[in-house]
Amino acid sequence: MKYLCFSDLHRDTVAAANLVSLAADADVVLGAGDFANRHLGINDTLEILAAIDKPTVLVPGNGETAEELRSAAKIWKSARVLHGEGCEIDGIDFWGVGGGIPVTPFGDWSYDFDETQAKRLLNGCPTKGILVVHSPPIDTVDHDTTGRVRGSHAIRMAIETKMPKLVVCGHIHCDWEKQVVLCESRILNAGPRGVLIEVD
Repeated sequence: MKYLCFSDLHRDTVAAANLVSLAADADVVLGAGDFANRHLGINDTLEILAAIDKPTVLVPGNGETAEELRSAAKIWKSARVLHGEGCEIDGIDFWGVGGGIPVTPFGDWSYDFDETQAKRLLNGCPTKGILVVHSPPIDTVDHDTTGRVRGSHAIRMAIETKMPKLVVCGHIHCDWEKQVVLCESRILNAGPRGVLIEVD
């Protein structure tokens, strides 16, 4: 199965149009959040991305709520928004959790969850499936401009326990397009340009 993975468009219409082109080579599209900027402009990119007809899984970032993303994604017929829930596509189990985890320093506008809340949202994550999260697991692809790790302990624990085949995240811009392997799981901080990944 070939996946087109992306995150953190932040209203970038050029990047969105590029993803529409790249989707022709994918079986499934995975969007790991931050379509808007501080809850503004979510339709800027969703209206373009809605041209993608491949099965798509989206999670909210910390720049939009799950409700805002669900409302905007109604025009995207092949997309499903997941937040603390899962779905199945072609016999493969997917689970999605959005928002900033742990709580960010950005203030009240940021759609954030603490580690305890995140643990509950991740509770139903299937074994050996595909996990789409906005925030990365701690000490993986989560280094900020100072080199400090900013990821989530709860997400890392879920990966170590459930061993998803692929984890797609974003949120930490300095590590866009970087990949690591944790236990048996391939982890990608996708970024807005889009990364095509093949998973057996």
